This record gives sequence, structure tokens and C-alpha cells, in this order.
Amino acid sequence: MPRQARLDAPGTLHHVMGRGIERTKIFQTDTDRTDFVTRLAALCQQGHLVVYAWALLPNHFHLLLRTGTRPLAQSLKRLLTGYVVNFNRRQKRAGHLFQNRYTSIVVEEEPYLLELVRYLHLNPLRARLVPDLRALARYPWTGHSALLGTLPRPWQDTRTILTQFGPRPRRARAAYQAFVQAGIARGRRPELVGGGLLRSRGGWAQVLALRRKGSLGAADARILGRGAFVAGLLAEAARREKETLRRTRPVRALPALARHITGKEGIAEGALRSGRRTRALVRARRLFCQLAVRGMGYSGAEVARFLGVTTSAVNRLAVSEELPEVGKYPKAL
Repeated sequence: MPRQARLDAPGTLHHVMGRGIERTKIFQTDTDRTDFVTRLAALCQQGHLVVYAWALLPNHFHLLLRTGTRPLAQSLKRLLTGYVVNFNRRQKRAGHLFQNRYTSIVVEEEPYLLELVRYLHLNPLRARLVPDLRALARYPWTGHSALLGTLPRPWQDTRTILTQFGPRPRRARAAYQAFVQAGIARGRRPELVGGGLLRSRGGWAQVLALRRKGSLGAADARILGRGAFVAGLLAEAARREKETLRRTRPVRALPALARHITGKEGIAEGALRSGRRTRALVRARRLFCQLAVRGMGYSGAEVARFLGVTTSAVNRLAVSEELPEVGKYPKAL
């Protein structure tokens, strides 16, 4: 069965999870963890992501974040690809590190935002990486310490969470701490991390009760939300897909883009598709890939066939740091 497309749009709230392949430890040292957090921080500082909660466990990670100025897939690819390259170099290994692709679940903000903040930040306690809440408050590899102010993380959005516990920081932190403490007794939460029906219906008891009534309603494994939220999100995704299919890209769009770029950059038109790698040509190809993939909606494979290079090379150029000239090129050529 083909994989479902990811659901995403600017401002969408996601719970993102990634696991090591065959239970491999993806974080072996504090250097590994620092590398991952530094890369995540850079994406937040550049406005590509807004992170509310996070937790690094030996063989997996959790992020509760909102899509910012670029699609989630582009931000996560940049985060994870860069991390894996450095991890493999440090650990003198090769090959895949993560199990399949990461999981991203669209979250209905009310009532799940605070529940997920609490659930994610209690992960080290449930995994017995720390003995108690006092130790968790000083544990550097979750966003809990940033919310308490014990380990400041300027890139993490703590204000959005704390203002829901009170207008004054000191009282808000105390209320947040009490909220987290109350979550310990609740243990593992299948309605937060289970399959689509479990997530949408609040656990197996609710699923079975609704089945008996014959009124399960809408559910989707990509969504944590109640029936109406799920139905509305799926309808909007279907509408956007139809709108995308209605857009017809001109057959000659890529050649026209190539002519436009080579003319502006002062290089020979045929050189863009040659194997030469001068600084000017590499820059022009990077600009071409960013405009074709990000701006015009071409797939990496389509652009790769045109340029005569690999799809991975196109994707790497497309998600690299955006050139300032990208915004200056016309939308239609």
C-alpha cells in the first residue's frame, strides 16, 4: 500500500518522532546530543520551525513543533541529514541511522498541546534516565528545563506554553511544574501515541464504545485530533490537492528557467547541464534547483532528469540555505 502524503501547511502543529534503525542508539554521547540540538536551534532561529517541547532518548527523539517559513519536510531533511553525516563520521560508521522516515502527526491544539508538552517532557523519567522530577528539572536533553528556567534555551518558545499557566513567569512555572507532576501517575498514554483511531478517540475503551454504537467518525493515522478536526483537515487537504492538480506547469518551463538564469548569471546556456563544476556553475545550479523545486513545484526527479544529475543532488541543492536571489526572480518565466 503506498505511503500517505504528509499533512502540512504554514503554522501547522506537529508531533514528530524518529527512531534508530534496528533500535540503534542515535545519541551515544553528549557531543551527539549537542550537535542535534544546535541544528534544531538554528532552524528555529531562522524562523523555519517553532519548537514547544522536545526530548532526546538514546534510540529515538520527540519534537512538538509548528511549521514556520518553510515546509516541515525541508526543515526535517536538513536537520536529520546533517546530523546523520556528522554522527557517522564521529562514530566511524556508514549507512542509515534512522528507521524508515520520521513520523509526523498533525495535532489539534486544544486539548492536546499541553498534554503533549507534559507527555514528551516526562519521557526521560518513564525511561528511568532520571530518578525524579527534581533531576528532570536539571536534565539538559528535554525542553522541560527551559520551561522551568533552569537551563535557558533562547530558541525554544517557552512563552506560548507558560502564558497558559499564568501571566507572571514565577507562578506560571510553579503551575506548569505541578501540571507535569500530576502527569506522572497517568503513565503511558495510548491516546497520544497510538494508531489513528486511538489518537482520535481517546484510547481503546472509547474506540470499542463508539464501535458498538456504530459512530466511529473520521480518523487518520497522521492526525491527533477529534472527529470534526480530522474531517475538516482531510477535506482541506483534498481541496489543496485538487487545486494543485489543476495547476498546469508549462512544458517549456524548465528550459525557460535555465535560459533566464544563465542569461542573468552570465554563463553559457548549455553549461548548466554539463558536468563542469566551476563556482559560478555550482551556484547557478543551486539557484535553478531552489527555484524549480521550491518556487515552481517540480519534483527533485523531474529537475534531475532535466539537468542530467541524481535526484539526491537536486534535493540537496533545493533544501540548502536559500540564495538571496531566489526572491528576486519572477514567478512566471
